[in-house]
Amino acid sequence: MKHKNLGLKLAVFTLMATTTVAAMAQTESKTMSLSLQQAQQYAIEHNASMRNADLDVKKAELSRWQTLASMLPQVRTGFDYQNMCGYKMNFGGGSSMLSAMPDTILVGGMPVPISLPASSSSSSASEGIAMNPNGTFSVTASIALTGAQIVGTLLQNIAMDMTDITRQQTEQTTRSNVKNIYVSILVMEQTVGLLDSSLANLEQLAATSQASVDVGAAEQVDADKLQVQVATMKSSINTTRRSLQALYNSMLLQLGADVDTKLNLTTTVDEILNVDNAVQLLAKGFDITHNYNYRLLEQSEKIARRNVTMAWMDLTPTLSAYYQYSAKTYFGKDEGFNMTPPNMVGASVTLPLFTSGTRTANIKSAKIDLQEAVNTRQQAEDGLKVQYNQLCFDLASALETYDIQNKNLEVTQRVFSNITEKYKFGRASSLEVTTASSDIIQAQSSYIQAVMSVISAQLSLENLLNLE
Repeated sequence: MKHKNLGLKLAVFTLMATTTVAAMAQTESKTMSLSLQQAQQYAIEHNASMRNADLDVKKAELSRWQTLASMLPQVRTGFDYQNMCGYKMNFGGGSSMLSAMPDTILVGGMPVPISLPASSSSSSASEGIAMNPNGTFSVTASIALTGAQIVGTLLQNIAMDMTDITRQQTEQTTRSNVKNIYVSILVMEQTVGLLDSSLANLEQLAATSQASVDVGAAEQVDADKLQVQVATMKSSINTTRRSLQALYNSMLLQLGADVDTKLNLTTTVDEILNVDNAVQLLAKGFDITHNYNYRLLEQSEKIARRNVTMAWMDLTPTLSAYYQYSAKTYFGKDEGFNMTPPNMVGASVTLPLFTSGTRTANIKSAKIDLQEAVNTRQQAEDGLKVQYNQLCFDLASALETYDIQNKNLEVTQRVFSNITEKYKFGRASSLEVTTASSDIIQAQSSYIQAVMSVISAQLSLENLLNLE
């Protein structure tokens, strides 16, 4: 009995251990430690927008092949079966009619021999010729070539280039979004840490103030003011934590990861917020041909030019040729008339003559579209240059603000520490403590905004210059 209980306990222990290990493994599998570069690369591989962009590239390649395949020979095969249900052909003239029949007839301008049944005697002729069941196997190879098909292939090449540029632009946007959210999370976590430190000091001061009130050394209103400030600080921390969780959710969405995944971000704010790199970015020139939007407009202009050529192609001839092989087989005892040539070759040239001015109107319309595309590109070029100057100004201003707010935060923290120390020894009032705590909350908020302004301005300029 003891052995049975021992075996049962071992089985339960083994089950619990296995369950615990599986749960730990599942927890570990849902935790991701990512640097900024790793997060960007993961998003490129798993983000839904990136996957769709890759599929669009494949779709463009298939569309190009479809256009190209229309210019290649097309081969079709088929089998045709005929059964006239015992019908007999009666010439009405008997043997004289058969003897008067020619040996060959013309089919499509080609002489075709007439094969009569071997038993075509006068008696069989008077009875009629049996139309035996027959089947025809045919293979046809054809090709048709027009100028529009050639231009269409060139248009598909441009469409492929545009799709690839769009995919690269989507990748750039994904990298920027990941970096922006990544930095926001780091700054928000830093803010929570600063607020927690300030809250600990305030709670200590509130406790000290309440102790002083209890012994009659201070007024209750001073302690109440500090309690209100503690509650305000806690509310600010809770709001920041909720915002932080929303940022983590946004990061998971950008990464294309499971919503239950826990993220551990390993890159620090100082590593990302490199002021020297931002200053160097201002010194870079603007090569507009690297900008994705401008490159797309260039491709659109190329398409407009090809469309003008396409309109002219309606005036060109259409060339076509075909080859057909046919094998006809009779399934009866006697072979009937075989008027099907086994081999046939044909070619044609079609030239459009008059369409009541439709083609001329199409050409003029295509030229107007081309001029509009040129105007759009030129206007965009001027706009991008203005945007470059503005983004440089924004980044310079953001760097100046960041430098000021960084110093302001340091000073405010020192002031807060100084006021709290003075309050402990009775050399500062509760109003001064409240004011100092409010100032540090405001300074931290201004610092966060300054950091995000630098990151945002830097990302915008990098995207305009097509830099990673």
